[in-house]
Amino acid sequence: MEMPVYLFTGFLEAGKTKFIQETLADPKFNEGEQMLVLLCEEGEEELDLSAMPGGGKNISVSVFDDEQRLTPDRLSALQKRARAERVLIEYNGMWNIDTLYNSLPDGWFVCEEICLFDASTIQQYNANMRQLVVDKLKSAQMVIYNRVRKDMDIEFMHKLVRAVSRRCNIGYEYEDGTFIPDEIEDPLPFDLNAPVVEISDKDYAIWYSHISENMEQYDGKTVSFLGLVERDPSMGKNLLAIGRQVMVCCAADTAYRPLIAKYEQAGKLNNGQWVRATGKITLENNRYYQTKGPVLNVTALVPASEPADPVAAFY
Repeated sequence: MEMPVYLFTGFLEAGKTKFIQETLADPKFNEGEQMLVLLCEEGEEELDLSAMPGGGKNISVSVFDDEQRLTPDRLSALQKRARAERVLIEYNGMWNIDTLYNSLPDGWFVCEEICLFDASTIQQYNANMRQLVVDKLKSAQMVIYNRVRKDMDIEFMHKLVRAVSRRCNIGYEYEDGTFIPDEIEDPLPFDLNAPVVEISDKDYAIWYSHISENMEQYDGKTVSFLGLVERDPSMGKNLLAIGRQVMVCCAADTAYRPLIAKYEQAGKLNNGQWVRATGKITLENNRYYQTKGPVLNVTALVPASEPADPVAAFY
């Protein structure tokens, strides 16, 4: 049985409980289905079930004060006991989001992930706990900044999200209750309509994120970028990977992010060799991607020197 999960992330006192309260009080969302609410941290505000439709009799609440208690068996047992048809989770801002995703029982899927930040404290969190901020942004579908004042730097808040995700929606809720959706445009740092889309050394991370989220826009495009060769005999004679180490927020969050490439002379290249690759992208099913993904059909490849900063970053 599939179980829809509504996930609310962010740091303590960011407004998650209030948002869940308002969600459950909305008769368009709460039509009387049995629901399970999992609270992974307790702030000053508490859920008031009496304010829900029907007095909240259809809602069961369970508190988790230790992320080690998040296991598929325990979550499944709670859902069955509550006979829940939906699950809402208020996640602890100090816990890594992967812990939760790895703990979801079979059939549970996150249909909506909303991250809430307190606009008055997010700069401090970003300065001191950057990795945790990125962790909350990497899979969020919507980011809401609460307690926004008119004198605050909206562009900073916008860029904070866009450094991690270009697809996530953003909204600002001001102190007077006014909600304004983000309308700041994000021009790409490269020309997607050029005969050859030239990716500069500093823009690889942004480009890789963009092509991963917008593959269809690149089908048939010719691109050129600097990358590191990786070959595996299991890939076949004419296949290789060309990419860069990409750092999202810190050294611990760095991984090789390549494109699969077709090149007739792939066997002559060495692992760890830097090249400037140019080629036409086609969308194809590939074992590396485990689904359809962008494949670079190489038309030109020349040896290159290692860049000044071999690790690509978003900022």
